[in-house]
Amino acid sequence: MKLLTYFREVYDEMLHKVSWPTWKELQSSALIVMIASLLIAVVIFLMDFSFEHLMDWIYRMLY
Repeated sequence: MKLLTYFREVYDEMLHKVSWPTWKELQSSALIVMIASLLIAVVIFLMDFSFEHLMDWIYRMLY
């Protein structure tokens, strides 16, 4: 019985109490997330690329 009450309350809260974003707000947020993800991916790529070349240079110097 408690489980049924829980789901009823969840449904009521999601339907009446949650403030859902508008389509324009959702698009804006998605664009920000895509740009941030792209920037983070580029930074990680540059770090990986630099580290790979640095390690190649170090190995060539040692052997």
